[in-house]
Order: sequence, then structure tokens, then C-alpha cells
Amino acid sequence: MPRKIRQLKSDLRDAGFVELPGRGKGSHTVWAHPEHTDATITLSGQDGEDAKRYQESQVIEAIRKSKVRKSHGA
Repeated sequence: MPRKIRQLKSDLRDAGFVELPGRGKGSHTVWAHPEHTDATITLSGQDGEDAKRYQESQVIEAIRKSKVRKSHGA
């Protein structure tokens, strides 16, 4: 069963990402990690919708990048 968009957003928040206000249009939201400018992600869809596989992969990769950069102190 696919995860919901709200769950992906929760994962991003838990990893330290913040939603950038006014950056998304319609159902799109843009998320960035305050310490890592290259770790940004755009999610599309309403909170209750099923997440697509590529969205789940993008969230996992963005969180991984933020953790790798944090552990290397860069």
C-alpha cells in the first residue's frame, strides 16, 4: 500500500526540512533543509493522496543527502 503525501511531509519535517512559504503553486510544496542548500525537494499532491514511487524515492534521497552532509560536517 503506498504511503500518503502527508507521511512524506512528516518524514521531511522529522529530518529537519522546512516548507518554503509561497514557493509552490497549487498542490505543489517546496521543502528545503536549512543547513544544506542542495537538499531541496518539490512535492505535488494533497495530503490525503497516495504518494507515487518516485516521490518516495526523492524524499528518501533528499533525507539521505542531508544526513551524509551533516555527518561530514560540510
